[in-house]
Amino acid sequence: MTRHVTSSPLTLSSFSRFIVGRLLKLMGNVFKLMSYPFHWLLPDKRFTLPAHAAPLIRPRRPCAVPRTLWQTNFTDRVTLPVYLNYLCNRLMAPTFEYRFVSTRGRSDFIAANYPAEVHRRYSRLRIGAAQADFWRVLVLQACGGVYMDIDAHLVWPLHRILGAEREVLFVRSRKGGLSNYFIASRPGTAELQAVSEAIGDHIAENRGSGVFDLTGPGVFNRVIDAAMVESESYRFLCLQGSFTNERFQYVDKPEGKWTREQKAVGVLHRDGDATVKATEKR
Repeated sequence: MTRHVTSSPLTLSSFSRFIVGRLLKLMGNVFKLMSYPFHWLLPDKRFTLPAHAAPLIRPRRPCAVPRTLWQTNFTDRVTLPVYLNYLCNRLMAPTFEYRFVSTRGRSDFIAANYPAEVHRRYSRLRIGAAQADFWRVLVLQACGGVYMDIDAHLVWPLHRILGAEREVLFVRSRKGGLSNYFIASRPGTAELQAVSEAIGDHIAENRGSGVFDLTGPGVFNRVIDAAMVESESYRFLCLQGSFTNERFQYVDKPEGKWTREQKAVGVLHRDGDATVKATEKR
């Protein structure tokens, strides 16, 4: 594939982003601690993430990346920390519409927008995290926008991070490689096309020993040259786990985090004719 880097200097200093990120992390940790007594007193209290929310502020400038913030989870009924994380992102991305897609919605989107073979391969994935990995690439390739994991939050206003001309932006992890918990992209990029094809091939050929290598960041780092695409360190872009943690994210999902789930059930249905119905049960 053809790769290129567009020169796009930061509009504000990375030091300012770092400081704001640290403050948000501190605030998030305080709210997270306060959520323990809250959910002890109200163990069944849940908050609903909207399937769609309009921008809080009408945008004044164009943006090459469509102004849509995408998230997905096994349920839209979430605990207080997850909801506070959502509110933080809404405030950090006021000119972006918000879209939440559930497990059923992911399958329906792929069936409506991609060939049957792509949907069949998606349906072979047994674990929600692997499904979300594949879906995020497909939804951005088809519609564009910004994808963020349910526990991730921005450290700076999103429209300032992206500017008007940036067409794609990836996040770098602590180890310096690309991760996939934040992706910003216009529709139809060569980078995401390569990733989606690689994931589809891995599923078809039963390749990959786990979620990370089958559908996750391992795929990104194999098919994308990190030196040839625009990316930023997580410290200045997007943090994870400040407001929430595994306990609050999976309180209503007894099988818990995907690292345990894949050990229990495996990543793929070995039956190549697995149906959408089998996927939706998880």
